[in-house]
Amino acid sequence: MSRVLRVEADGGSRGNPGPAGFGAVVKDAATGEVLAEVAESIGRATNNVAEYRGLIAGLRAAQAVDPDARVEVRMDSKLVVEQMSGRWQVKHADMRVLAQEARSLAGPHVDFGWIPRAQNSHADRLANEAMDAAAAGRQWQRATAPTAPAASPASAPAGPDAPPTTLVLVRHGSTALTEQRRVCGRRGQDPELSELGLAQARAAADCPEVAGAAVVLSSTMRRSQQTAQVVADRLGLPVHVDRQWDETDFGEWDGLTTPEVVRRWPREFAAWDASGAVAPPGGESLETVERRVLAARDALLARWGGERVVLVTHGDPLRVLLRSVLGVGAQAQRRIHVDPGSRTLLRYRADGSSEVLAVNRV
Repeated sequence: MSRVLRVEADGGSRGNPGPAGFGAVVKDAATGEVLAEVAESIGRATNNVAEYRGLIAGLRAAQAVDPDARVEVRMDSKLVVEQMSGRWQVKHADMRVLAQEARSLAGPHVDFGWIPRAQNSHADRLANEAMDAAAAGRQWQRATAPTAPAASPASAPAGPDAPPTTLVLVRHGSTALTEQRRVCGRRGQDPELSELGLAQARAAADCPEVAGAAVVLSSTMRRSQQTAQVVADRLGLPVHVDRQWDETDFGEWDGLTTPEVVRRWPREFAAWDASGAVAPPGGESLETVERRVLAARDALLARWGGERVVLVTHGDPLRVLLRSVLGVGAQAQRRIHVDPGSRTLLRYRADGSSEVLAVNRV
């Protein structure tokens, strides 16, 4: 807990509501070094929605840099700071949902403070770039190459002869919703494993790909943690939990079958199916998921480079990682099938190259 990160976040809209966007930057609190930055155009929204979205994105980025660090959040939004500090009530229903998500990310090691807008210029610039993009009907794109998350003290060896990192991706075991072919994301129901799912978890724990692993990592979702615990018990290891590996937030579609979604939201589903920039109503887009997953991947490689790591996660994060190694775009995301309890193996070398060793082993 000796490391301290500083998150500066902002958001706004042109019209309130109007074309909206947010920006956030993560810095080393001691040196001021910029460790990560993120921004996003979010279509039409209010200032307060955009500010909360910026806060949430900043907290996620800080977790990707160092999940064990203490975090200082500084914003020029008096409303958000006072509500997150518990001094003001959150009265609007939409704000309550966002505030709850932010609190779930914050935990006990995050404090909030207000700063003047002049001291929040970096996040303000990112938010304005995102608003400009939203007004132009496009997604925000970074003007310069992104800054990689800083390595932790246990970072990957950088030499050309350093051992590779083997990532054993395990999709969690089956649940009742899996077996009913219902959408199950990060915000709605959090089901436990079914009997079939427990059997799949045991099979994963016994598979040769898992043998010799030094780390077991899981999302925060119950089905993932249960699967990871079965694997970890077999290996005699603890389970490390990171919400960056949670499934996509499917918003209002959570708990429904695909035919039910298509019947109720035909235009929205068609738009979502055609573009990674489109989010389900109240949910998150594939582009948003991709950014948090790839940031979490970089943090994983920095912390456990050279090890065999078992990562128990979900369909969308798993497919994002697989696509990133294969070098294919978002159009391939929904054409990749991964079974519950299956294993996919990726290898990352210290020179930055990577390869797929196996896909969807059951």
